[in-house]
Amino acid sequence: MSEIRLTLHVTSRTAEPAALDALVARYCDVRQRTEALAAPLSAEDQTVQSMPDTSPTKWHRAHTTWFFETFLLAPFEADYKPFDPTFNYLFNSYYEAVGARHPRPDRGMITRPGIEQVGEYRRNVDQRIRALIEAAAGDAERATALHELIVLGTHHEEQHQELVLMDAKHLLSRHPFGPAYADQPDASTRPTTSTPMDWVTFEGGIVPIGRPDEAEADNLHRFAFDNEGPQHDALVQPFKLADRLVTVGEWLEFMADDAYGRPELWLSDGWYKNLGEGWSSPEYWQQDDDGSWHIFTLAGVRPLDLDEPVCHVSFYEADAYATWSGNRLATEFEWEHAAGQTLSSTHANRDPFGAIPGRYVEADGPAGSIAPHPAKAGPSTGGLRQLFGEVWEWTGSPYRPFPRYQAPPGAIGEYNGKFMINTMVLRGGCAFTAPGHTRLTYRNFFHPHTRWHLSGVRLAADA
Repeated sequence: MSEIRLTLHVTSRTAEPAALDALVARYCDVRQRTEALAAPLSAEDQTVQSMPDTSPTKWHRAHTTWFFETFLLAPFEADYKPFDPTFNYLFNSYYEAVGARHPRPDRGMITRPGIEQVGEYRRNVDQRIRALIEAAAGDAERATALHELIVLGTHHEEQHQELVLMDAKHLLSRHPFGPAYADQPDASTRPTTSTPMDWVTFEGGIVPIGRPDEAEADNLHRFAFDNEGPQHDALVQPFKLADRLVTVGEWLEFMADDAYGRPELWLSDGWYKNLGEGWSSPEYWQQDDDGSWHIFTLAGVRPLDLDEPVCHVSFYEADAYATWSGNRLATEFEWEHAAGQTLSSTHANRDPFGAIPGRYVEADGPAGSIAPHPAKAGPSTGGLRQLFGEVWEWTGSPYRPFPRYQAPPGAIGEYNGKFMINTMVLRGGCAFTAPGHTRLTYRNFFHPHTRWHLSGVRLAADA
């Protein structure tokens, strides 16, 4: 999500009318959720860009629409005409094969079109996509091709829904009074405490990692991006994982031990980034004159809660904390193996390659199902807690292709393989991830110095 990966790893095998009806419902639900997430933001909020890594909400809304226009309407619609010829330049992201594009750091300078015209753009393309699906009902080959691309487009848009929240949070945090995006959820829906950290041990061996080819029979429920496969065997030594995420209180102990000022704890690149950025605490933490600490969340500024998971830390900080604690970060293979075993033991009937709901707060506001901040771990279970839907967990694995990986051909295949360098893998999804978007094999990736995303730490150690 260090922009967006759009490569395809699914094969549609049906064009039944019921499947097309389900596809239309899926498409409409995803498109409506994006608009609901944007609704609390003013026109000014949706236009400004707070740093080069983020994008305006208006741009996200237009870019996800551009995807459907470019990869579905242009090749499949009879007598296709673009909604606006300039949009291909304004709202292309990184597709070299599609043509030139506006520089990413300058997306906040696109004051025109405004949010109303972007809304018209979305409604126009939505109407045409639905008509395209209806017209393909009697053509199995055409319907299958549309099915494949629309499912991909909806998963792409769900990634942008998470970016809408992350980018809006960064933007609002730069306001001198830290305005809230959403109301704080009902406290009764969240754990009230977090119990002490424990360890869960896992046997080593040769374990399967990644998405098997046969897992792709039904796009709507078993979708995967291409970077999640091919499935392959990995050698994993016996290891143990902390049963919960590192908490705010534990991070304060790290800070109190002058960890941000001790080079022996840091990787060399991380140490110099730490010095250059002037890090002394996680992103969005604020210390008052009296020494008390507060944090900016989507629900506004509030005091730190010692039992909540620490979040908005870089890979370099996560690695330094692990070193300070006498432990390490898990490899992505250890994480996937442990998470798979945990799902098998707690959800015996769960599809191992299906979507995972995670933990979401149903809010009454127009944003729908969001959680303004990750929740506490709650009581011990004897197994791993907080695996999905709280924070993206940094792993110690570089983002590289799995054995036998090949990027798909064409423009759709541009977005993944060429970014498999200089980034680190994160697993598990976060509180901002769209409901049902997370799965066991999902591989997120960010540059090791970035902090604006909802990333945290789970410790690992040799058994």
